[in-house]
Amino acid sequence: MIRKPMKLRKRRTYIRRKTCRFCADSTLVITYKDPKTLRYFTTERGKIIPRRISGNCARHQRKLTLEIKRARHIALLPFVTTDF
Repeated sequence: MIRKPMKLRKRRTYIRRKTCRFCADSTLVITYKDPKTLRYFTTERGKIIPRRISGNCARHQRKLTLEIKRARHIALLPFVTTDF
């Protein structure tokens, strides 16, 4: 068996799994009345950040999405930005 030179071998990097901040700290509450917390989970263009990037669990991501949409409807968060 011929072994590859060290340069060509791929090293596996360990990627630390993100933890849900709402599961870790039970005092944090997801509510539409707190736009500062909700703004952290939206991009500068106003899109909701997906859970694979934010690190939330499925349950809290669904709750977060619902609360962001509620905050948008009562104008606490913008739907989109006005800058072009």
